[in-house]
Amino acid sequence: MTPDSLGWWGIPLAILGGLLRGSVPFLFVSLGECLTEKSGKINLGLEGSLLLGAVTGYALSFHSGSPWVGVLGAGGAGLGLGAIHAWLVQQRRVNDISVGIAMMIFGGGLANYLGKPYIQPIAPQLPALHWGDWSDLPAVQSALRVSPLLLIGIAIAVSLQWFFKATRWGLIVRAVGESPTAAKAMGFSVARTQTACIMVGAGMAGIAGAYLSLYFPGSWNENISSGQGLLAVALVIFARWNPIQCLWAALLFGGTQGLGPALQSVGIEGYYYVFNAMPYLLTLVIMVATCSPVRSSVGAPASLGQPRPDA
Repeated sequence: MTPDSLGWWGIPLAILGGLLRGSVPFLFVSLGECLTEKSGKINLGLEGSLLLGAVTGYALSFHSGSPWVGVLGAGGAGLGLGAIHAWLVQQRRVNDISVGIAMMIFGGGLANYLGKPYIQPIAPQLPALHWGDWSDLPAVQSALRVSPLLLIGIAIAVSLQWFFKATRWGLIVRAVGESPTAAKAMGFSVARTQTACIMVGAGMAGIAGAYLSLYFPGSWNENISSGQGLLAVALVIFARWNPIQCLWAALLFGGTQGLGPALQSVGIEGYYYVFNAMPYLLTLVIMVATCSPVRSSVGAPASLGQPRPDA
């Protein structure tokens, strides 16, 4: 039985498939940015970390034969780029936004340069959990193919929520984000805390890149990210800097990616590109809806984007 024979049932099924596949990059990048911003720093360079992670993961999977080696390498590439970013933003009179844009361009350019030999070769892909094997319909089986990285991302979201609320290190991160001066007076190292958060956040973006190149869509090309690293910044604002809400927001953004294929499945060909642009349109709607000075600051760390206390 073909997907078209499902009729209008193909629409929720395709949206569910888009939700399960497309939400993973948004989830990892938004959680990484949430951790970074909780420490008081903004990292717009996660798009570069995502691209560098994508090409690193694909290259390592191709040469090692193991996609999980690729995922670990992608996380390491993100950590490395995050370390450079963290060092730069800790300097005097340095603006977080400017550094983030510079790192986004640098990471993207480096990824495109290193990735030219890997456009044609086929690397081993990440495995999938086949939750749809109970059905004989290929469309159901395809929609319910789930990457283990989705489950790992959900576990990270829950763990990060617990980390911020119930651990000493989480409280230190929140203290640094709320008032670096007070945190420094209490004996906490602002620079080390922010550096660790930026690096871990960039490492998570690198893993998101490996997901793109090794699972969905499952190949390397220079435009693989489609700006998902930047969309995640808006997603964190929408989620009010809450890891669990980042999870729901990522699922929402991922579900919009399945809208175009969903309508195609019932024969609606017009406006296909408009529906494929839904994640970007949704971002604009969110930015407009949260542009109020009162609403947009709810949940935001008080020192977000401010320079070092001794700068």
